[in-house]
Amino acid sequence: QVHLVESGGGLVQAGGSLRLSCAASGRTFSSYAMGWFRQAPGKEREFVARIRWSGRITYTYYADSVKGRFTISGDNAKNTVCLQMNSLKPEDTAVYYCAMYMTDWDDWGQGTQVTVSS
Repeated sequence: QVHLVESGGGLVQAGGSLRLSCAASGRTFSSYAMGWFRQAPGKEREFVARIRWSGRITYTYYADSVKGRFTISGDNAKNTVCLQMNSLKPEDTAVYYCAMYMTDWDDWGQGTQVTVSS
């Protein structure tokens, strides 16, 4: 059973930056894909970014809405995945969730709140 814990959320002004972290325990995440999703009030959960590894090659994918502003990365030694968020906008306000993909997005963290003020 994998356990995912997000941290790093908070309140920031538009144009600012935050760095989210997701610590995984119970399973080595580099064997699987890892992703970040978010859910704003009254909206469905949406994909933000994901990362996977194949040998020495790292593949990353982003939603169009965050491309060029967010960067996903992984630290295999710490079993941690991070999401660096720059140039934040009020529409980025949401609860951000970390997830692990095996056969589907099977495991989720509890989420961390990100609030961007205008």
